Amino acid sequence: MRALDTIAESIRVGYAHPTTLLNTFIEVENEGGLSAVRRIERQLQLGLSAMRERQHPHSDLAQKWLSSARAYLITRAERRQAS
Repeated sequence: MRALDTIAESIRVGYAHPTTLLNTFIEVENEGGLSAVRRIERQLQLGLSAMRERQHPHSDLAQKWLSSARAYLITRAERRQAS
């Protein structure tokens, strides 16, 4: 999945523009639906735990990706309820 490559690369370099985060989740949803976004969220959650254990210097960015995934899912759920 290309999104995982995008996420991994941004964490490796320690930077991700907010637009990159949003566009990545939009692409994931377009390719696989909200279940694909949930899978990414789960991968981020597991990866973040491992990064914190190893005291990875960019674990804060992984946390931002995870928080963004959760915010994206919440926003999509709220939009569905509003329709």
